[in-house]
Formats: sequence, C-alpha cells, structure tokens
Amino acid sequence: MEALLAVLVGAFFATAVYLMLSRHSVRMLLGIAILGNAVNLLIFTGGRLTREVPPIIGAGLDALPEGAANPLPQALILTAIVISFSFFAFLLVLTYRAYQDLGTDDTDEMRLAEPKDDPMPPLGY
Repeated sequence: MEALLAVLVGAFFATAVYLMLSRHSVRMLLGIAILGNAVNLLIFTGGRLTREVPPIIGAGLDALPEGAANPLPQALILTAIVISFSFFAFLLVLTYRAYQDLGTDDTDEMRLAEPKDDPMPPLGY
C-alpha cells in the first residue's frame, strides 16, 4: 500500500510543478493546492498506514502498543488542511481581484510597470 501511495505522491508533485510553471494564475493556484495535498499525503504515508491498532494508549501503559499508527502525522495533517484551505482562499481572492483589475489571468500581460514597446536594456557592457 505504501508503494502505491508513493507513486501517487510522485504524480501529485509532478502535476503540481507542471501547473505552477504555467503563465496563467489560475493554473498556478491549482498547482499550489495540489502541492499541499501531495505534502499532506506524504506526511500521512510517513506515519505508517495501519488499521489493526488505533493510536490510543491503553490503561496502565506508558507508550503506544507495537504496530500502532503514529498520531503525530495525523495531527499535523489536520492542522495543515486548515492552513492550506485558508491560504487557498486568500490566493483565490487575490487572483480574482487581479483578474478584475487587469482583465486577464496571463502573468505576462499583467506587467503594468513594463510597457510592451519599451526597448530592451543593454545586454552587455
């Protein structure tokens, strides 16, 4: 099962990098969201996948039983989900406002400080 999830994490990372290298801000936004999900899945897989023993310390014990899933990655993922959702919502609003003001989501056309007909600076000195 871990091998299948490792392949899935790799596919998520590859897709996220491909989308983040795009010129369009909506694709970049989707790439960031997929990257967050890939990291969460990676952390979850690193915490062992098991259904047999829940991560609960029984009465009279000082530590988790042998073979139990590690509860720390699960807690980290729950926190990361909340943070990534708020970050995604912020970026979505920022992208929408940029689209409203500039009329495009192409990052090459968003460069207001660089006129299109401006000559190139000297390439050598």
